[in-house]
Amino acid sequence: MIGDGRTAALVADDGAIDWLALPDLDSPAVFASVLDSRAGGCFTLAPTIPYQVTRRYLPGTNVLETTFLTDLGEARVIDALTVLGDGLGPSRELQRQVDGVAGRVPLRWQVSPRFGYGQGATRLEWRRRIPIATSGSDAVAVCAFDAGEVQIDGGSIGSSFETQPESRSVIALCAAHQEPLVFPTRAELDARFGRTVTTWREWVGARQVAGRWQEAVTRSALALKLLVHAPSGAVAAAATTSLPEQIGGERNWDYRFCWVRDAAFTLDSLLQLGCAPEAQAYFWWLVHASQLTRPRLQPLYRLDGGTHAAERSLPLSGYRGSLPVRTGNAAADQRQLDTYGELLQTVWLFAKAGQPIDPDLGKRFAAVADLVCRLWREPDAGIWEVRSAPAHFTHSKMMCWVALDRATRLADAGLLPRRHRADWCAQAEQVREFVERRCFSELKQSYSRSADSDELDASVLLGLLAGYGEPRSTRWADTVGAVRRELGHGPYLYRYIGQDGLAGGEGAFLSCSFWLAEALARVGLVADASTLLDELVALGNDVGLYAEEVDPITGAFLGNLPQGLSHLSLISAATAIAEASR
Repeated sequence: MIGDGRTAALVADDGAIDWLALPDLDSPAVFASVLDSRAGGCFTLAPTIPYQVTRRYLPGTNVLETTFLTDLGEARVIDALTVLGDGLGPSRELQRQVDGVAGRVPLRWQVSPRFGYGQGATRLEWRRRIPIATSGSDAVAVCAFDAGEVQIDGGSIGSSFETQPESRSVIALCAAHQEPLVFPTRAELDARFGRTVTTWREWVGARQVAGRWQEAVTRSALALKLLVHAPSGAVAAAATTSLPEQIGGERNWDYRFCWVRDAAFTLDSLLQLGCAPEAQAYFWWLVHASQLTRPRLQPLYRLDGGTHAAERSLPLSGYRGSLPVRTGNAAADQRQLDTYGELLQTVWLFAKAGQPIDPDLGKRFAAVADLVCRLWREPDAGIWEVRSAPAHFTHSKMMCWVALDRATRLADAGLLPRRHRADWCAQAEQVREFVERRCFSELKQSYSRSADSDELDASVLLGLLAGYGEPRSTRWADTVGAVRRELGHGPYLYRYIGQDGLAGGEGAFLSCSFWLAEALARVGLVADASTLLDELVALGNDVGLYAEEVDPITGAFLGNLPQGLSHLSLISAATAIAEASR
């Protein structure tokens, strides 16, 4: 993935950019061939002869370097979504620099834009001898320098050229949305590219990362930074939609939204990394978004804080035939009680970091705690957003306890009104009694997936991580062991085994594996935790990114990529294990 804080592109290991949404991360895609190779649109760039590929990010950046090695020579492609400077520039700019390293390498490039997920009418034409693609209020100019004689052929713009030692070619996509197109000069492109590399390295240089897993944590921080929607401060769960949890299955979701369930992980990770501006922006985005539905919370909000996320299917063939391809997410309309615990835990972390909570905000968060007192006895869809009947999920109840506990602590610190403090304490105790009496399986010697059940669910580990109960208790030690034993597959962990209202199966959930590593550290098994995290860190792809899930048999990634929660959980586990080791 490459990005600029507003949108992101996915680059395949054959040099094809097969995903790019414009103008923003959650906008319709202009390249979506990852979801439909025929109709989705793509930007290909590769040698015309057989080649081998190696890839890396330039150190300390989100600028991607792809090296093509052929029998005739070696060429290098460096890709970036550039950051704008002080001068006039395109609203979004994707640059591909092609450097000749050795010998001569013949390459072919082709830009095939398909606006609106391939559903919009696309017009190609010349303007001032520059090829452009337009559709309604969207336009993309293709500015090429030393990259062959550009032609428009059918629905594509492209050319062929040959590299030689020390040659440099540039192909830039300059986009506009409801504004004039800007055609940059070569010098302007080079200046922005250099500024982009410098900007990333300055950002990484200011991070507070040390220890055994420094490289993986730094790459996770850079991946998360690409998921931060700079105009609002929201953090998207992933950069993509509808990459399947099972090849050919129906578990294909749009994750380009901000989930409240990730809030505490997100804020804690940003603070741990020394990202105070991002943490503050994210907190205030959360305040703004929750204001629109207060005191009730939606599970997710749009990146601009909006509440509308209607789910619909697109007429695309799907990744390897996996249908449907969805935009929007109906989970926005579900009841997920754990979100209230995540919100108040986030407020608590924000306050602990020395950030102010003004009286008006204190009243709002007190109203959230009051709502939890009324709602916690209700069934819900749970953290996994099941599409079966609501249930009394254990994790949801634990997080209701966390919500009331944090509200009480905030009140004791003078940050929330104390009027209902006694009720919060009383209701928190009732929640705990419910969990301990009805959500612990004597058969499995573990906290269960839901009340009066013997099924297990990895999400209960989040109760431990959030501070529910005593981490060194027998119940938590037994639960961690049972979850690992029953849901584990090597270093991987499945979310749960049971019905959820959907057909088919899924892979192992990578975040759960990182939660297990952290849980092992918290119950005192620090050596086991370190060993597991070593295994997990080695399972990233060739540039250190993690998807949502993985096939434990083949190691192939499943689900949307990169998945913010996977990287957040890696950072959290590394931090917790380092603290436990000390």
